[in-house]
Amino acid sequence: MSDNAHHHDQTLSLTIRVWRQPTRLARGAFQEYEVNGISTGSSFLEMIDILNEELVAKGEEPIAFDHDCREGICGMCSMTINGLPHGPLQGVTTCQVHMRHFKDGETITIEPWRARPFPVVKDLVVDRSALDRITQAGGFISIRTGSAIDANIISIPKPVADRAMDAAECIGCGACVAACPNAAAMLFVGSKIAHFNSLPQGRAEKSQRTLSMVETMDAEGFGNCTNYGECQTVCPKGNTLDFIAQLNRDYAVARAKTFFRSTGKKRAGA
Repeated sequence: MSDNAHHHDQTLSLTIRVWRQPTRLARGAFQEYEVNGISTGSSFLEMIDILNEELVAKGEEPIAFDHDCREGICGMCSMTINGLPHGPLQGVTTCQVHMRHFKDGETITIEPWRARPFPVVKDLVVDRSALDRITQAGGFISIRTGSAIDANIISIPKPVADRAMDAAECIGCGACVAACPNAAAMLFVGSKIAHFNSLPQGRAEKSQRTLSMVETMDAEGFGNCTNYGECQTVCPKGNTLDFIAQLNRDYAVARAKTFFRSTGKKRAGA
């Protein structure tokens, strides 16, 4: 019998302590529910589905939570499980966590992302549109994409392409913000900027993009990075602080260019 088949034979009885907040302006509170007969082969979101079916059957309001692909791609399953964004496993989203990682009789505390720029909409659903606005501030190029040149005409060294692809793995879930004591979005912004700025198509707007995205990040109310490193620990795609370092470099260069342009001074050696 396979290990997975063995797990499917086992069931759990759990206490689910979940944040309930009916509206954005309402005062939320934790509420406890008992669930029984949960297969260890179920995913975490399937466990909530089962609980919701029981709540609906009783005429109660189901727990609102975000989900879509359930394959670790979309980043929507944003919830904090026992104090950890996306739960106890590294390198996965909530939907990829299975119930075999919990013990029978355990109390599981589930709450939404906690960050001022992520207001709670209902229960475990938060408004993460601040991340979209940051991307919109920089996600553009002036190249005429409607008359694209041949794909292979611009030679891109493999290390550059690899770095851009690594950065592009960011799914914009916001776990980095939820884990950071400062609610900083630097890993998200650093990943996006590394993605956009690394490739030749994005280099024309590199400085303007960097300034626009950082200014939007600050305006949205995210905190500053102080090198806690919690962000890279909880990132489901394994993006690292290297992207924050690149963001800091690109931002310093962009600020310097703006200064020299505004004062009419030339840089040494320019």
